Amino acid sequence: MFTGIITAIGTVSTVAQQGDTRLRIACPYDTSAIDIGASIACSGVCLTVVERGEGWFAVDVSGETRSRTTPGQWTEGRRLNLEQAMKLGDELGGHIVTGHVDAVGTVAIREERGGSIHFEIDAPADMAPFIAGKGSITVDGVSLTVNAVQDLPGGTARFALNIIPHTAEVTTLGALAVGDIVNLEIDVLARYLKRMQSLQT
Repeated sequence: MFTGIITAIGTVSTVAQQGDTRLRIACPYDTSAIDIGASIACSGVCLTVVERGEGWFAVDVSGETRSRTTPGQWTEGRRLNLEQAMKLGDELGGHIVTGHVDAVGTVAIREERGGSIHFEIDAPADMAPFIAGKGSITVDGVSLTVNAVQDLPGGTARFALNIIPHTAEVTTLGALAVGDIVNLEIDVLARYLKRMQSLQT
């Protein structure tokens, strides 16, 4: 379980095909304190640490995970938002995040507004019912508040976000451009409410 509060940016240093895709990720963490088998969210994807060394850890990425996440995420040189799993008693600074990507979205608009960055992201139709104004959403592992939602033809949705300078600096979101693809995870509470609603109809 995660909170969507990014604690470091890592970089994919090597990619090896050995059944699944094994990535070595360079990062500023004290990797000697990371247990083998620990969970780390990598741009919103919960992955298991299978190896570690000084300044790096390795994870295996399955074909299923690759098929459901952004196409260029698992390539050498890619920068990733990192968050280690919550421990009992940790502050819940963002919202409850599972690390299971629901869909990918596309950056439709990026504008500088008063020092912050205004983004509008297009989400697929099957995710649209779960996105609500002033609700929470995870974008590439970052917990964010939805400013507004617009329903589009075909059942898709476009939602707006405001990225303050601090968030732009300590995550990869500041480098996003129009046309970029991002990992999206809906608020877990919205998921359960939708399920309850479906059982009542």
